[in-house]
Amino acid sequence: MSRPLIPESILPEFSILPEAVKFNILGHTTDIGPWTLKPFGTLVAIGVFAGIIITGRLGQARGMPKIATSKFQYWVLVCAFVFGHVLDALMYNPWRVRADPLTLLRLWDGLSSFGGFAGALIGVFVFKWWFSVKNVLPFVDIMAAAFPVGWTFGRMGCAVVHDHPGIRSDMWFAVAFKDGGRLDLGMLEMVFAAIVAVVCLTLARKPRPPGFFLGLTMLVYAPVRYCLDFLRAGIGQVHGADPRYLYLTPAQWGSIAMVAAGFAFLWRAASSNEVGNDPFRTAVLEADPALLGEDPAPSAESSRSSRSSEDPPS
Repeated sequence: MSRPLIPESILPEFSILPEAVKFNILGHTTDIGPWTLKPFGTLVAIGVFAGIIITGRLGQARGMPKIATSKFQYWVLVCAFVFGHVLDALMYNPWRVRADPLTLLRLWDGLSSFGGFAGALIGVFVFKWWFSVKNVLPFVDIMAAAFPVGWTFGRMGCAVVHDHPGIRSDMWFAVAFKDGGRLDLGMLEMVFAAIVAVVCLTLARKPRPPGFFLGLTMLVYAPVRYCLDFLRAGIGQVHGADPRYLYLTPAQWGSIAMVAAGFAFLWRAASSNEVGNDPFRTAVLEADPALLGEDPAPSAESSRSSRSSEDPPS
């Protein structure tokens, strides 16, 4: 007898505007709606909001003004969502891009986790350049400590729409898909992310050297994701199965690189002499004053010129 399976219950969409409404704007008729609130998007939005709040609070606890961490998160999140979609389209659906290149511009249509990581990295470098940040690692590490919370909600969204079907299984935590019992990798990763979130938030009660949380999250996530992707349904077994490149999924190739980076960051943190909140405060103070919404300080030469022009003639 087969073991019990979790039913494939998909949360319904909540209707905001049930029917299209016609508007006449400057002589042109435009349809607006229908609009629905999708469970996946809602949970992702909650995760992003929670991550933003937690990052801001952790930063303030380390002496980093909220405006500085907010600007950092802006650049990282925008780039993560843009490139998360672009790389998802290029790596997972290249045939769609060839048929319709405008797919790259439909940012709401698909999102890749490792594409998002690559986009976040681009956002970090843009932020560093824009605000002349000498040491950006403290900013990254604060966000890395809060990231598993947002990741938990994101994978919760995957779990409620069951968009990561795995291999066939009749274990008690398998999901009864329409074609039979399968593992739900989104649900399994959600549970794992929740555990990592609890660990990170517990460790974040005390200051850690910059790079600690970045290395930790990379090092614990990458091997788990690498192994989970071997449990994915193969091409032809389900609709939208992940493609393989030299027998590995794009995420598995990304996991290999992430493990190496995780070791490097954790090693740096372990051998660092940076303690307490000083590295985090210094990272902000050494940046462009515009990061804090301030005007750049005038140079000594310009100050002397200004004073001499204001001095009355003798």
